[in-house]
Amino acid sequence: MRFIDTIKNIWKIEDLRKRISITLLLIIIYRFGTYVVLPGVDPGALTALQAQTRGGLLALLDMFSGGGFSNASVFALGIMPYISASIVMQLMTIIVPSFQKLQREGESGRKKINQWTRYLTVIILIFQGTAYLTNLNVQMRMAGSALPSGYWFNISSTMIMAGGSMFVLWLGERITDRGIGNGISFIIMVGIMARLPHAFFQEFISRMSEKTGGLVMFLFENLALLFVIAGAIALVQGTRRVPVQYAKRIVGNKQYGGARQYIPLKVNAANVMPIIFAQAIMMVPISIAGFASSGNTGSVMMAFMNNTGFWYNFVFALLIIAFTYFYTAITINPTQMADDLKRNNGFIPGIKPGKATKNYLDEIMSRITLPGAFFLALVAIMPAFASLAGVSQEFSQFYGGTSLLILVGVVLDTLQQIESHLLMRHYDGLLKSGRIKGRSGTAGSY
Repeated sequence: MRFIDTIKNIWKIEDLRKRISITLLLIIIYRFGTYVVLPGVDPGALTALQAQTRGGLLALLDMFSGGGFSNASVFALGIMPYISASIVMQLMTIIVPSFQKLQREGESGRKKINQWTRYLTVIILIFQGTAYLTNLNVQMRMAGSALPSGYWFNISSTMIMAGGSMFVLWLGERITDRGIGNGISFIIMVGIMARLPHAFFQEFISRMSEKTGGLVMFLFENLALLFVIAGAIALVQGTRRVPVQYAKRIVGNKQYGGARQYIPLKVNAANVMPIIFAQAIMMVPISIAGFASSGNTGSVMMAFMNNTGFWYNFVFALLIIAFTYFYTAITINPTQMADDLKRNNGFIPGIKPGKATKNYLDEIMSRITLPGAFFLALVAIMPAFASLAGVSQEFSQFYGGTSLLILVGVVLDTLQQIESHLLMRHYDGLLKSGRIKGRSGTAGSY
């Protein structure tokens, strides 16, 4: 009954109802576009491409594109080129002084950075579109077909895919402005969830048709998945609150400050970025092996090409831990936090303002980042454990990694926004006790 009452309350709020309707409409347009095949491509000859995207990095790219990659659709490149460009620009604002200056200029600087991010996205799309068509041609020849010959087809198809990705970006921005939640993250989440029903039913049919445990094993798999999701939620929401006291100031007849507040420091301030960076590095041996003959592939190279093997996952976990510390260090600045506290007449009880506060915050971040980094590494390699336990490769992708953390984070953020609308109109929240905590509103959220 409480769930039905909550749905009724959501529908009563006109602004929230309109935002949810717009979000659903734009998502339907996006999902329709993932099935619109590029002009000149035979949809019946995509069997080899679809088989290629069932595992490895290409399966991850296909998941983020909502299946558009394996369908050779106009949205085949998805939103990931923009994500890559955003990561590059984010690192530039940390490394390059001129970009740091732009970031400090406020809204005008942010607009310039966003404009350059789009220019970089188009450049990435041109290169990725050419590489995609080359791979598509190889896979279609394996299926007994081929792409139309000539430069015009390659140029036009690259332009169509680039335009499709920029249109997906536009849809994401419209969801952010007029819908509910972060539009770009929401589109990625929809792409991930689009593969879940098929993977779920395939795993169910496999367990029931083969002598591999039957229904009991299938239920055990789903119970284990729920535990992993609970751990991912704890990782996304985990914070350490640092108490801050503000000094009293009397201006005229009014008193300001004096209240105690808290600085929420995230256990996993880097979010999914360490997994993305580590995954890019782990793809280097596979890329090198692609240029060599199978006979020249050594045992060490073969070990790093097996994503369920010990050495692959061991090095993968170490890279994630290292990148977690690196990304936390460049996104969380204890010196700036200490300066901001001092400037606003704030201090941490028992800690002197200035350098002592900076050292204290730095020490706390180092302590809470260590368990967060280990837990993030564990979540990242969980799909390998699931595969070794007999779970199909397609279904095992939901047991951890980037896809699970994005899925959990976006769902929590969206529910938090819906709950904020409800509480603002004096309706009950989505939970009986407490409020939903998303990634936003805490230091280092992305």
